[in-house]
Amino acid sequence: MVLQEKVRPAAAPAAGGGILRGTIQVLGELLITAGIILLLFVAWQLWWTNVESDAKQSEVIKEFAQDFGGAAPETPDAAAPPAVEDFGAPVVTAAPGHAGTIGIMYIPRFGANYTRPIVQGTTGDVLDTLGLGHYANTAMPGAVGNFAVAGHRQTHGAVLDNIHTLVPGDKIYVQTKDGYYVYVFRNNQIVMPSRTDVLEPVPTLPGVTPTESFLTMTSCNPRFGAEERIIAYALLDSWRPASAGPPAEIAAQVAAAIGKG
Repeated sequence: MVLQEKVRPAAAPAAGGGILRGTIQVLGELLITAGIILLLFVAWQLWWTNVESDAKQSEVIKEFAQDFGGAAPETPDAAAPPAVEDFGAPVVTAAPGHAGTIGIMYIPRFGANYTRPIVQGTTGDVLDTLGLGHYANTAMPGAVGNFAVAGHRQTHGAVLDNIHTLVPGDKIYVQTKDGYYVYVFRNNQIVMPSRTDVLEPVPTLPGVTPTESFLTMTSCNPRFGAEERIIAYALLDSWRPASAGPPAEIAAQVAAAIGKG
């Protein structure tokens, strides 16, 4: 004879289990939503802020070009042997007011299309929109002392994204309404954000009287962080007045920059 088990009615689900499952489901949905919002924020930071800043910086360059005539001066023949030129001591442009445009920086190492405006000040309204910001308490282009600028690495135009790729001997060109200043990159340095001595008239040497013209560029380090600062140092090599036209090496870049207007 086959014995049959007595069938017992199924137990009702515990009320606490349903609440727990509901809570987990809500938390899961919230985490997914938070992840989407985070991704959108990263996209805005790394892409859209660059798009907006690039457009604004093009406008700044256009306005700068219009201020000194709107057209690039006649450029020298790049194929011709370089002439020995002595234009005397560099003319030093007077510093503009806050957010005023000083000039344009060209760095061939960063690409043939690299042209960035240099604007007075290092506050957010300058660095987040207008381009490279000039430390107002440092020298102007061509002056004896330390011409120091700051720029973002990955956002808001990423004006100094490739600062780590510079090698000794690279030329950095600064154009103002008075002329062109050619700096030669010397070395870089990683420091903590508190190291403001890099902005001294002789970088890292407080109290020393300068006899040379330095260019110091500062940006965040590492590329996707801000725990440190990367500093690039260069020395003035030569200058030429605006009436002499741009150096042959950047003649095409200057023409293209002015053409943005």
